[in-house]
Amino acid sequence: HQPSTPSRLKHAHAPGSSHRDDSPSPPFHTPATTLPPPLNPFNSENRTHRADENSRPSPTTPTPLRPRHWRDYSTHNCSQPEGEPCEHGAFSPKIRPTSPPTSESSTLDGDINLDYGGRYPRGQSIIGGVNGVLGDAVGDIVFGDGNIFGGRGENGKPVGRFDRWRRWWGGGGGVNDKNGNAMKIMSTTRWLAKTHGIKSKRRITQQASGVNTQANGDRYLVYYFPFLQWVTQYRWAFFKGDLIAALTMASFYIPMSLSYASNLGHIPPINGLYSFVFNPFVYALFGSCPQMVVGPEAAGSLLLGSVVKSSIDGGHSGDEDDAMHARIAGVVTGMAGAVIFIAGVTRLGFLDSVLSRPFLRGFISAIGFVILVDQLIPEMGLVHLAKHVGGVSHGSSLDKIIFLVENVKNAHGLTCAVAFGSFAVIMVCRELKRRLQPRIPSVAYVPDRFIVVVLSAVLTWHLSWDKQGLEILGDVKSSTGSPFPFRFPFIPSHMHHVREAMSTSFLIALLGFFESSVAAKSLSGGESKHGEGLQGMSLSANRELVALGVANVVGGCFMALPAFGGYGRSKVNASTGGKTPMSSILLSVITILCILFLLPYFYYLPKSVLSSMISVVAYSLIEEAPPDILFFLRLRAWPELFLMTLIFLATVFYSLPLGIALGIGLSLLSVIRHATKPRIQILGRVPGTAPPQFENAELYPERVESVEGCLIVKIPEPLTFANTGELKTRLRRLELYGTTAVHPALPRVRDPSHNSNVIFDVHGVTGLDGSGTQVLREIVDGYVERGVRVFFCRCPREESAVWRLFEGSGVVARVGGKRHFVRSVEEALRMTELERLSGEDFS
Repeated sequence: HQPSTPSRLKHAHAPGSSHRDDSPSPPFHTPATTLPPPLNPFNSENRTHRADENSRPSPTTPTPLRPRHWRDYSTHNCSQPEGEPCEHGAFSPKIRPTSPPTSESSTLDGDINLDYGGRYPRGQSIIGGVNGVLGDAVGDIVFGDGNIFGGRGENGKPVGRFDRWRRWWGGGGGVNDKNGNAMKIMSTTRWLAKTHGIKSKRRITQQASGVNTQANGDRYLVYYFPFLQWVTQYRWAFFKGDLIAALTMASFYIPMSLSYASNLGHIPPINGLYSFVFNPFVYALFGSCPQMVVGPEAAGSLLLGSVVKSSIDGGHSGDEDDAMHARIAGVVTGMAGAVIFIAGVTRLGFLDSVLSRPFLRGFISAIGFVILVDQLIPEMGLVHLAKHVGGVSHGSSLDKIIFLVENVKNAHGLTCAVAFGSFAVIMVCRELKRRLQPRIPSVAYVPDRFIVVVLSAVLTWHLSWDKQGLEILGDVKSSTGSPFPFRFPFIPSHMHHVREAMSTSFLIALLGFFESSVAAKSLSGGESKHGEGLQGMSLSANRELVALGVANVVGGCFMALPAFGGYGRSKVNASTGGKTPMSSILLSVITILCILFLLPYFYYLPKSVLSSMISVVAYSLIEEAPPDILFFLRLRAWPELFLMTLIFLATVFYSLPLGIALGIGLSLLSVIRHATKPRIQILGRVPGTAPPQFENAELYPERVESVEGCLIVKIPEPLTFANTGELKTRLRRLELYGTTAVHPALPRVRDPSHNSNVIFDVHGVTGLDGSGTQVLREIVDGYVERGVRVFFCRCPREESAVWRLFEGSGVVARVGGKRHFVRSVEEALRMTELERLSGEDFS
């Protein structure tokens, strides 16, 4: 395998190489008989001046192969004296700082000054683990430097009373900088802030020490409490747009909240209004998306209603017990808020990716269908009849469809006329708005639903439709008599409701956060042009979880419906002039005024009109499915279509809990299967490439050639307990068949002589845990005991955690030492040839 031009590190970085080594690796040793005397890197004649392009040696110039522990040191912008090695990497000239380092950065790490940012060099510690789980904010506040704990140390410098144990736990005990001073332990965030002289705008006075010092919490306070950031930027020029947006949303969604509460949640209508009193206000304080407005949604309200129905069926509450139903709503909302709040604190913002897109589309479409069927009963005036037919009110959609077909002759004519007429008017206005808005943007301000509500109430009062059999909303009041009743949801007497609602609350939280994240991302996290809105409001999934969690916990204390960010509602807010969270606060104020002064005017509102408004929402949920179905059909993605259909049918024809269980179970199984499947590849050499390139031999068998006596295996992913369980089996299949895509019943087809040398390309192994290391050691032991030479190429550098695990587990010693860890597959092939010719067995 000896090439005509010996390999050199500089050539390995050439653009034509398919395996470029982006980071220095552990040193290897090559037999001295095969290498010419190495050049002295400290000799000025052999230095590479990277600053001058004309002085760079030609890539075609033959140069001897150097052992890996030799480096080329640059003199350009290097502060080291002549003849002394500098500490930057190979072919990476050290750049002088563009500005003198601050005193703080000097005391931290000598003369380190990171104009390009970077990670704190002493970050590998238990404190680093705490920050990795809870974030730098918690880590800095708990393990901050002396300033947060008070007191003074030697030379009058402030230190904390826990400074010694903090250094010991953080891994800093006995670690000094080049001046002999003890290294401070801190997060990367805090270190970069000190290095670059970034100060908090506010300071606190520590009375104990009598000096002005910066608090760790101040740096993070504005980030985690965005109200402090946007309120300082607020201008009266924003107020007009925010007020118009709030009035528009109130005219649309206050009647909708009444519908969600009474028709879907089976709780008093006023509890739907509470979702627009507390949740938008709390989100305005903690949320990171200025234009997003939170409120109740159809899916969450329907799921809450399923818990209320289960409580009625289980005998825990009566069918007309509004007070108990409201308390159940508070428990469900509070639990959903607690779940999502804990997820935010523990930085689980990726949870919106757990549920697959087919599951969400199938489940949401099924919810739309279920809502549409449910609302047909009140729209046709068959509510009282359905209560007397066993199993219909709380039955499946199939039971209700059969009931509707059998009793269509008993439908109430006036109720059908009002309901279907309202539905038709709203749908026509919706379509007209969609077509006219690109040319006439102001058409978005027309409150069509509010007009329908007002006209229907006026006509019912004027024509006495309520006396002709049309059901009306009646008195809208709290079940306790107080306009804003407070009841803490997590009390011992509610424990049986907590057990019933656990799984449903979790799904409400997950679906709500998914829809909120879609709405927030569609609004670009509040980024706007300079001067046209708030600046610097960055979107954060974890902060969104915290904000939505706090909002729903507060809402649960007032027995409100679950409330999350809605895509349609937030778009209405943005399109009607809302630019800041003040529109959410104004919406809360308007809803409070409505509860205090306008509730009597809802008395004559027909329930069938509320049902028709919900039917419009249900239709919008269903109409989103056909584009996704057509997309998957074009791709022939049969597994996705099967999952979508299965969840839809289970939800529609059986029950919501079954659809939930199937969807979550299948989604989690898919995630686990994807995470535990090894993705190792067998590589082959591409003929005619110099330097040699290697590609996946399973994907492109016609483009590559096998290397005699060598099995080249690429591991393109971190090795953890999850994906190493099948690693031995997959490697065995590569040895026997040269591919993993074969049934193990097939006899061996690959000659054993082709497995005399095994080369692992571990460039993708950026992470390694104890279980993965143990399996890797067992694999290496098996090869060595069979007399197979094992080589590793493109391994992480010696300072990395992966290399420390390699050494600590004995893998390095077992394969033959560092000489078997090389830069590239090409060098590994050369090493196998050298050992074969010399007849030595270094294993």
